[in-house]
Amino acid sequence: MSDGAPTGLPSPPGPAAPLEGGCLCGAVRFEITAPLLSAGYCHCSHCQRRTGTGSSCNGRVAQEAFRVLQGHERLQAYRPPTGVPKLFCRDCGSALFSGDPFSDAEVAVRLGALDRDPAIRPQYRQFLDSAASWEPVPQDGLERYPGSRNAGRAAPKG
Repeated sequence: MSDGAPTGLPSPPGPAAPLEGGCLCGAVRFEITAPLLSAGYCHCSHCQRRTGTGSSCNGRVAQEAFRVLQGHERLQAYRPPTGVPKLFCRDCGSALFSGDPFSDAEVAVRLGALDRDPAIRPQYRQFLDSAASWEPVPQDGLERYPGSRNAGRAAPKG
């Protein structure tokens, strides 16, 4: 199931049936109006610190298919010294997306912030050289990368 399109998945999001998501308190809401381009786990130290877990599961969507519906003013960005901005709800702290969702070509959306099945499954694990020692990485058949899966191409950490 590493192609991102296993059988039995619901229909992917589109203009007629957008995929919505939001933060825990409901202040920030967003929608996705096209199928996600990819999905995967990031094991980088930024994602570990940001989530308090061993990895973060993210889906990438083209920026033109992403829109904040409400709560733009509730979004806060943390800009680490390296990597890309991490956006979260300033009211409840929910981690929502990475990068600049208003100007970057792609938006990395936290799959846990979505309201329903995104019609894609994780395809890879990246930054395995940074994986937490206390959480074994499963042998799940996903593509594996010691660093960024986009090494050689400008792509942000999750």
